[in-house]
Amino acid sequence: MNNLPDPYAESVDPSVQCTTCEAVCCRLTVVLMPEDHVPAWLVDRDTHGMETLAKGEDGWCVAVDPKTSGCTIYDDRPTICRKYAMGSPSCRDERHKWFGATIPTAVHML
Repeated sequence: MNNLPDPYAESVDPSVQCTTCEAVCCRLTVVLMPEDHVPAWLVDRDTHGMETLAKGEDGWCVAVDPKTSGCTIYDDRPTICRKYAMGSPSCRDERHKWFGATIPTAVHML
């Protein structure tokens, strides 16, 4: 059995929490996989047949509840959403891009 440390897991910052964010990851393009089963009204299909989670005119995933920033299909969310790790380098990078130079104190721990 491999007992080597997982460098990706070790790069996750546990101090970064979704509760101190504005669900900025929910503005990313989410490509759906064949094993994903989301409601048809949440799916956009391009001219090549690639399916993604639909976005509203504001750029946010349409599965996000605008009042709570919570995912309305969390238990059945797509594979890529399940793999997107809170506090991972990509999470922190998206938060940094979104908040820019005006990072709120609660998020400044990146």
